[in-house]
Formats: sequence, C-alpha cells, structure tokens
Amino acid sequence: MSKAIANSGFQPDEFAANSFRIGAATMDVHLGLSAKRIKDLGRWKSNTYKGWTWIGLLTMDNDNGERFVQSVVPPFSQSGICFAFIERTQTLTVVTDIDDMFNKGGKIHDKIIDSKAHVVVAYGESYGIVFLRWLPYLSGQEHMKKKSKVHANDLPGFQGFVRSRNPSSTTGDGFIKDFWQQAFGCVFPNTNAVQADGDAQPLSVCSESCYPGSGKKVKEGEAFCCYDCFPCPEGKISDQKDASDCHKCTDEKYPNERQDQCIPKDVSFLSYEEPLGLCLASLALSSSMITTLVLATFIKHHNTPIVKANNRDLTYTLLISLLLCFLCVFLFIGEPHVAMCLFRQSAFGIIFSLAVSCVLSKTTTVVLAFMATKPGSKMRKWVGKSLASCIVLSCSLIQALICTVWLATSPPFPDVDMHSFTSEIVLECNEGSEIMFYCVLGYIGFLAFVSFAVAFLARKLPGSFNEAKFITFSMFVFCSVWLSFIPSYLSTKGKYMVAVEIFSILTSSAGLLGCIFSPKCYIIVLRPELNNKEQLIRRKPQKM
Repeated sequence: MSKAIANSGFQPDEFAANSFRIGAATMDVHLGLSAKRIKDLGRWKSNTYKGWTWIGLLTMDNDNGERFVQSVVPPFSQSGICFAFIERTQTLTVVTDIDDMFNKGGKIHDKIIDSKAHVVVAYGESYGIVFLRWLPYLSGQEHMKKKSKVHANDLPGFQGFVRSRNPSSTTGDGFIKDFWQQAFGCVFPNTNAVQADGDAQPLSVCSESCYPGSGKKVKEGEAFCCYDCFPCPEGKISDQKDASDCHKCTDEKYPNERQDQCIPKDVSFLSYEEPLGLCLASLALSSSMITTLVLATFIKHHNTPIVKANNRDLTYTLLISLLLCFLCVFLFIGEPHVAMCLFRQSAFGIIFSLAVSCVLSKTTTVVLAFMATKPGSKMRKWVGKSLASCIVLSCSLIQALICTVWLATSPPFPDVDMHSFTSEIVLECNEGSEIMFYCVLGYIGFLAFVSFAVAFLARKLPGSFNEAKFITFSMFVFCSVWLSFIPSYLSTKGKYMVAVEIFSILTSSAGLLGCIFSPKCYIIVLRPELNNKEQLIRRKPQKM
C-alpha cells in the first residue's frame, strides 16, 4: 500500500520534499508550507490530486502543529476531503521520555499502515522530519520487544550472500540501493530522475466510487467521505460517478435499463403504418364496401315485395347510416389534430343515434301496424311514413343537441400524454368533458335498450317479412358490445383505448348489418322465387 502526499500548486521554495520507507512502501512528504498558503490547500481536490479524499494528518504536538490543524481542516472539508486520522508526534526535548516517544512513534507507524488512507500529510519543523524517518524502526523495536522470547539461528550462507551484494549494481531487486541511500545517505552516480504522472498516483478514498446508475448514502456516524452505494430506484437515474442522489428524467425522456442515461421517448398514436391501425382500417373499408353493395342490391330490387314490405325509405336510411358508421372509423386513425378531435366523437354519436333510431322506428312501425289491424283501433292514423320519419328525426336531433352543448362548453382538443407509458409520448384527443362523452354513449345505449325491448315484444307478431325477431337479435349483439366496451375502454390507455372504441364501432355496426339484412339479401339474391306477393299471402300468421 502506497502512502503519499504531493503539494497542490505551491511554489518550490514553499516546501521541502522528503521521502522515507514505511514498511514496504514509500511515503512522499512535502513540508514547510507557509502560513499564507495554508488557505490554498482547499484547491487540493479540484486541482492536482483528484481522488485523494481520504487522507491522514501528522503534525508536531506543539502550538505550531495545533494552529496548522485548525487552519487546514476547514478548507479541506469544504473541498470534500476527510481525515482518516490526525496524529501528533511527540516534541523532542531534553526531558522527553524516550520510551514513551518510541512507543507512540511505533503506534503512529502502525496506524498509518493499517489505515485505508493512501495519502498522509505531515507538517513540522526539520527535527520533526528526522523523527518521521525513525517511525519504521520504532515500530520494529516495539515489535522486537514483544517477540523477545523468540529464538533465532543463523541462516547458512546468508552472511556471504549479504557481503556479495553490490549497491551500485543495476541488476537485482534494487532494495539494497534504497537501503544504502536511506541508511547512509549515499549518492550513486548515473541515477536518472523519474517524473511520475498526479493521474498515476494511487487513489486514497474511504469508499469506492459509486458508478452511474447508483447514488451514495453517507454511513451513519462516519465522515461524509465514507458512504454506501445504492441502486437508483425505478424511474430515476444517475449519470455520473459519486452522485449524491438519483434524479428523474424530463418528461420527454425515460431511464435506460442500467439507469445511467435518459433516452428520448417514442411518439405513439394509432397510425396506418402499424399493423393494428392497418388492420382496423382494412376492416372498416371492407365493411363499408359490403354495406354499399347491400344498399345497391336493395335499390336495384326496390319494387320487390320484400323491400316494399319494410318501408323502403327507412331501410335506405338505415343502410346509409351504417355506411357512415363504418366510415367514421377513419376519424379515429392517424395523428390527432384539431378537426379530428373536435368532430370524431360527435360524428360517431349522431350517426349511431341515427342508425339506432331507424331500428327503433322499424320496430315501432311493426307494432303499430299490428295494433291498427284490430277492429275499432284508433292507431291507424299513427301508421305511415310520417311516424317513422318523426321518430328518426326527433331521436337524432336530441343527440345532435347533446353534441352541440358538448362542443360549445368543453370541446375535445389534441393533447399529449407523457406519463401513462414509460417509454412513449402518446398523442391523443382529450375529450374535454368526460361527462358529456358518457352522456353521448348513454343516450345511444338508451335508444338501443328501447329498441331491444320493443323488438322483443314484437318478435312473434304475425305478418309477412316481420323483422322483429332479427332486430331483437341484432340489438342484443349491439347492447352486449357496448356494455363490454365501457370496462375495456377504462382499462386501456393511449392508442389501445382508441382501438377498443374502433373495434366496438365495427362490431356493433356489423351486427346490425348482418342480423337485419343478411336474411333479406339471401332471399333477394339466392331465393328470388320467395320474393313475390303469392309467398306473402301464403304465409300463415304466428300465434302470440
């Protein structure tokens, strides 16, 4: 273990350098610092000797030594340097107890060797440095006293080996040359000076450095240079050595796995380029094409009994509204912008209300038509196209009014969510008022429930091409989809929340299209012989 000290930016005439061996290592001691330069010792850590934060201090046990201690400790501490020990060597006087001085010197030597500090600062007068040179021997003397009962014999051939060693020789271990230089003050010719690199010096620290990704915590009851390292908690990083604490990344970044660096977050939204967005867009486009094909089929066969029997205008309105339901999906895919956020939920709410209103109107028309056939019934004046149109318009206008209030008071707007996902910045539409959003959904649910209830009651009414049973099943599918939508919507975030709503729109619209129109398309396209007035007359009424 190397024990060393070097000055930090002092002029050569302000210190005298001495070196001596302590055990197996050399201590470099710089002495004679003037009082006016003691305050500059605070530059120690920040200037030349970075990494020497755990040092020992040796002074003489006199007034000068005490003044030095009082002057040097504060600036060192302010620069982050701690003292492993502060020892005072006994002042040499005529009345000094030699034994006490030897004992104390040996203990100081042992403390230096046992300490984790690799750097020792020594301050004193010239005769004090002479005393420092004796420290190894004082310790050795004390050691020999303790081992005085140990017997030793001459090692055969050792004396001859010692006499044959030449301190001027360039071969060998070099110990004999150092010994002669230190013990006898010899100077050997042709000795080249070697300048060591302030970076090649050993570290002298109480605790090993805490690497990036961890912070340091001062050990309780010990100097602030002594600390433990702890890993940064989740969501925090440290990007430098010996960080006093871990810190969070900015909202635009997130910690890497090693928690020593902040990484920019990816921007996320449901786009056409990703598989999920592409799949949903493809489903919406194919469903729109199927709806268009069904509408074209009904328009082509508009004079056939099966089309006439169920109010052609209402059927066309329902098919167009379903087509718009599929197309409104495209308002939910892509990077959110003002127009998209402002109109997508309103468009969805009004179009779906129109579709469900058409279903409700169809079912109500069937019930009123059956009641009007009873003798003396006053319901005949209510049966007709005017009633159907009134139901569709009034139900749709109520939803339009709700959406207007929503847009006027707290409209949706583009927003950025930086906290729901660790590694993503989510671009989304903030719905503004969640209450108004759920009012729109609640009104659609109310219309669907009424339609389901009326269709369920009318499912066994007599009549040719009675749609009530098909409407009942379609509204059951519709209500099931939107009841499962609410918990799914609330449990997801970001683009997956949007995907859940799109899936619900596609599924419920496809349920209405398939359940109501597939039986009719089957007869129109594949069984045209059943699409005639004779088949209508031949069919028997069903019992309630």
